[in-house]
Amino acid sequence: MSTEPLIPYSTTIHVRDTCLCLHAQRAARALARRFDTALKALGLTNGQFSLMMALNRPEPPPMGPVAHLLAMDRTTLTAALKPLERRGWVSIETDPKDRRGKRLRLTADGAAVLSAAVPIWRETHAAVEAELSSGDPDGLRRDLLEIGR
Repeated sequence: MSTEPLIPYSTTIHVRDTCLCLHAQRAARALARRFDTALKALGLTNGQFSLMMALNRPEPPPMGPVAHLLAMDRTTLTAALKPLERRGWVSIETDPKDRRGKRLRLTADGAAVLSAAVPIWRETHAAVEAELSSGDPDGLRRDLLEIGR
């Protein structure tokens, strides 16, 4: 028989009701499902949309800044790029300024899919913001950015 003290159930309830990490994870999963459903008709997930949007720049970005923006390590970013590359939506090119580095380019087909996705994202995003009981989506964004620093 264990001699370890049991954590009181009241502690479990307290964590369930107050844990910011738990609440953020639950909200992130719910948002991900909602955007995945909205973007499914285009064959995109919310993560792929965010990744492709991160590549929508005047010049193809290196992997490091994209990984940083998306809060991913480079290995995870590489894995996330593979299906987009296979579909012809993203190309991974050698950096002309540093042959060891890679640049990420949104292809014409990728830009077309992203262009079709933006109105879906806008509509879904507006609906989510409208459902916030605080009525303060900017405050929520500020708080999330503060935590993410």
